[in-house]
Amino acid sequence: MSKVYYANTPKFTGRNVPIEEIASATGKSGAFLREGLKQGFLKFGFACKRENATQYSFYCPDKLVWEELGYFKEVTEGFELWVKDFQKALAES
Repeated sequence: MSKVYYANTPKFTGRNVPIEEIASATGKSGAFLREGLKQGFLKFGFACKRENATQYSFYCPDKLVWEELGYFKEVTEGFELWVKDFQKALAES
């Protein structure tokens, strides 16, 4: 398989793209996307479950979302938004 090279790529920040934002962009439900990440058949992010936990945490980096789905949204708030997303993911776990 040949490699694909892109001339113009977005400016990635490593931002955790919320599942609901991806659901809105793709037309799929958040539940479907979360289950796909858990089972491993969707490759745009990661599902992590701590030992003895009942809930999963999800991390969907903007670059991986763009590579797999072609979706990218530039966020002007920068690092502060990423920190909020990260703190939210920690609180959910």
